[in-house]
Amino acid sequence: MAYEGMIAETIRVHGHGGDLIDAYAARPLGAGPLPGVVVVHHMPGWDEWTREVVRKVAHHGFNAVAPDLHFRQGPGTPSEKAQRVRDMGGQIDAIIVDDLSGGEAYLRELQTANSKVGLIGFCSGGRVAYMAAAKMPGLDCAVDCWGGNVTAPPGKLNDNQPVAPFDMTADIAMPLLGIFGNDDKNPDPGQVDQIEAELKAHKKDYAFYRYDGAGHAFFNYAAGRYQFEQAAEGWEKVFAFFDRHLR
Repeated sequence: MAYEGMIAETIRVHGHGGDLIDAYAARPLGAGPLPGVVVVHHMPGWDEWTREVVRKVAHHGFNAVAPDLHFRQGPGTPSEKAQRVRDMGGQIDAIIVDDLSGGEAYLRELQTANSKVGLIGFCSGGRVAYMAAAKMPGLDCAVDCWGGNVTAPPGKLNDNQPVAPFDMTADIAMPLLGIFGNDDKNPDPGQVDQIEAELKAHKKDYAFYRYDGAGHAFFNYAAGRYQFEQAAEGWEKVFAFFDRHLR
């Protein structure tokens, strides 16, 4: 059997304003060249499941990194820091994009990099993934896993998140993959229909996959919503998409 191994560790990347923020990175051992994937964590925070996703992505032959987007909330558990973010009106989009750009820069600077980088996000991170497809033109592709509030109505917008990602659709300049559960409430199937119609109207390169019997966060066993068959097929779609656009 061929040797297989990886390195997984906490590192620092340069985020918004030059801040050094925590990030969790994993990379296969070997000479490469390898593509990179930025992992955007969900609203529950930079938690154990997020680290498992990073290692899963590396296991499939990608350099991967997940910046801690709640780093500036100080010490505490992921859930405590996430609550502070909610209390302040949500993540600040301008800061989030810069922090993720720091993760992208880290991946591009690795000696094993192949010059291509994609991004995947879950829940609030799925919303961010849709936004990143419009605001991070250096990326080669993006995956939105059940991103909520992409079609946020005016009442949900605030100073932290002043523009709905839906209204950025015209600026998307890369292939986009969407993974959704038909039992989800945010986004519900009607919202997914609305997003898909907008992507079609702007002639974007996209593919959406929707799963019956699956609700929000159905990849995440830790959330109590895990659906094995749907998650297994969804991950196959994700890695086929990354293989197609990043290798």
